[in-house]
Amino acid sequence: MSTDPRAGEAAAQVEPEILDELLSMRASIDNIDATLVYLLAERFKATQRVGVLKAKHRLPAADPAREKNQISRLKRLADEAQLDPEFAEKFLNFIIEEVIRHHEAISGATTAAPGTSAAETSAAAQSSRTGAGAQASEAPVERG
Repeated sequence: MSTDPRAGEAAAQVEPEILDELLSMRASIDNIDATLVYLLAERFKATQRVGVLKAKHRLPAADPAREKNQISRLKRLADEAQLDPEFAEKFLNFIIEEVIRHHEAISGATTAAPGTSAAETSAAAQSSRTGAGAQASEAPVERG
């Protein structure tokens, strides 16, 4: 019986050669998941910088026209990649809601503390993100 945690319940249910193939596939999935997490972290670092710039220049947190264009573009890309475009839209909407929530937090931090540096504002917004994804904004994203 395998002690590999990726084996799960299958370890007791399949032949060793099948289990080896399953573990190989799951290792690939685990690598992809790790890559997704790091990519999302990089994306949110970039959107934090956008949020600081928006707050500094008193721009609104949301940009419905940009969001609509991004959703359309990514649905096309999803279709080309043979990924369900509706799933891609739901995923992107979740990300957009999180970004807007972060931008609102940055804007609130800037409003609450005039003269705060961009780094301090970004750090305040970063600390407000604990458990990013745990609370999605309840404001719907316009889809046009």
